[in-house]
Amino acid sequence: MPRQARIDARGVLHHVMARGMERKPIFRDNTDRELFLERLGTLAEKTRTPVYAFALTPNNFHLLLRSGPEGLSIFMRRLLTGYAVSFNKRHHRSGHLFRDRYSSIVCEEGLYFMELIRYVHLNPFRAHIVNTIEQLDGYSWSSHYYLTRKNPFPWYDAPYVLQWFGNSKKTYRIFIREGIKKKHLPDLSGGGIIRSLGGLADAVRRRNEPVRADGRILGTGAFAKNILKRKQRYSSVGQRTEKMKKIIGSYCKKAGIQLTALQGGARSRPVSRLRVEIAFVLVKDLGISYAEIGRQLGITTSAVSRIMERREAKPR
Repeated sequence: MPRQARIDARGVLHHVMARGMERKPIFRDNTDRELFLERLGTLAEKTRTPVYAFALTPNNFHLLLRSGPEGLSIFMRRLLTGYAVSFNKRHHRSGHLFRDRYSSIVCEEGLYFMELIRYVHLNPFRAHIVNTIEQLDGYSWSSHYYLTRKNPFPWYDAPYVLQWFGNSKKTYRIFIREGIKKKHLPDLSGGGIIRSLGGLADAVRRRNEPVRADGRILGTGAFAKNILKRKQRYSSVGQRTEKMKKIIGSYCKKAGIQLTALQGGARSRPVSRLRVEIAFVLVKDLGISYAEIGRQLGITTSAVSRIMERREAKPR
């Protein structure tokens, strides 16, 4: 069965998850975690993407964020691709780092924001990394750490999160502690309100509110219906291809190299250098996939991957 297209529109709240291939680690040490957060922060500021929660465990991460002007897809492609390249370089490995594609669920903010914050921040508990709220307080790879003390990240929107708790860190911490005491936390994995357990779902059922079941959406039927109406594609395949062609043509003109030479497999040093420059721009600045870039530059996907690895390896 073909996978459904992701739902996105500017300003939509997303719960995003990604896991390592075969559940293997995507963070082997603190340097990996620091590099990931640095990349996350740089992209969040550059693309104006508000980040409300994050939690890193050895083989996965969770994010709660809001789509910026460029949309979620480009943001995540740039985040995952850039991090995977630096991870492979550091650990002398090759191949895919993440399993399949990332998972993203559109969430109804009014009903779920606080629960989502708690769900993301308790991920280290579910991973058995911490066992008490005191241990969670000291776990610096979750945004919980920065909500309970000074926040050094200008890109992390702690003030917005704390507004939901009356701007009180104490109230927020009580809410987290209550979540730790619960034996069963709500399943916030999508599917409309149906998969959510506890008071929220019961309240909606008592109002006899219609439910729209869609694994890409966490919310009431009315919310799901509205989101499906206003979802937007930020750019079609044709539009992305056209944009790539304009960029490639501009670089070829500037370098004095014929487009036919670039796309026809020429291996001269000037042509090879130009491919490196173009590929890097298309991946890092536009979030274009390796396969699409390879087709436009007359090289294989693996060749684009090697270009990115070599470029990342250069001192800055």
